[in-house]
Amino acid sequence: MTARPSPEGPTAMDVLDRAEHYLHHHGRLIDRLRFEALFRDGSRSRVLNALRCYQNADGGFGHALEPDLRGSGSQPEPVEAAFWILDEFDAFDSPMVPAACAFLSSVSTADGGVPFVLPTVRDTPRAPWWESGDDPPGHLVPTASVAGLLHKHGSAHPWLAAATDFCWSRLGARTEFEPYEARAALTFLGWAPDRERAEAEFARLRDALLATVTFDPDATGPVHLPLDFAPEPSRLPLFTQDVLDAHLDALEAAQSPDGGWRANWLIWTPLVEHEWGGHLTVERLKTLRAYGRLPG
Repeated sequence: MTARPSPEGPTAMDVLDRAEHYLHHHGRLIDRLRFEALFRDGSRSRVLNALRCYQNADGGFGHALEPDLRGSGSQPEPVEAAFWILDEFDAFDSPMVPAACAFLSSVSTADGGVPFVLPTVRDTPRAPWWESGDDPPGHLVPTASVAGLLHKHGSAHPWLAAATDFCWSRLGARTEFEPYEARAALTFLGWAPDRERAEAEFARLRDALLATVTFDPDATGPVHLPLDFAPEPSRLPLFTQDVLDAHLDALEAAQSPDGGWRANWLIWTPLVEHEWGGHLTVERLKTLRAYGRLPG
């Protein structure tokens, strides 16, 4: 698709310049480097070098790579955050990947999944929704997203087989989802190698997935909008083009005067406002480019 800036709105260059201004004033180093590599012909290797600083000796990631988990220790969800960055630079040949999979293997439950969060979170500063029991079960978040990304990039790590079985088992028993579970399920179904099974499950679960979506482009609060589920054109499309166009228009309009995009969930400590803002600004620019609203 070709770029289609609004004739009455800012040009693509205006959008990028304003976003760059925001990131220079507020963004984390890793998000500034991601922007430079994705939109300014900057260095891919510098992004990967920065990402390595978030990885621990056990192979997991911490150090607030996921801004609402402030601790230095490894947790499953920051592995997903790291894998999305590796995905955007097609860098799954990095040694960070098998090291992270070894960490996942070490914390997996007997059924092959990894917990949403580990009990070690209790000893760290974190957002109030990051809570864990003594023996947390495997969870689709982040197991399904991590497995989907590994499948996308052709990984053969031993952790993936059991995790894939876990995802199929959990999805097969589902008739409803929470929004983050639905988003993880879509990543897994989009890249699972058994395409016939994935497409059949997608068809069966389609209504349940759509039930988690907020379709009003002007909705506020911690809602999950179509572009959260489809930040780029999907192998398993949920939405019609008119829905996507309406939300792309709203996304363009949501760029703040200082050039960033803001989180729509609870900002529980001041620092995370701009840590999330920098991350989301890069993500929103990627979405606008994926749908032709910014030049490739």
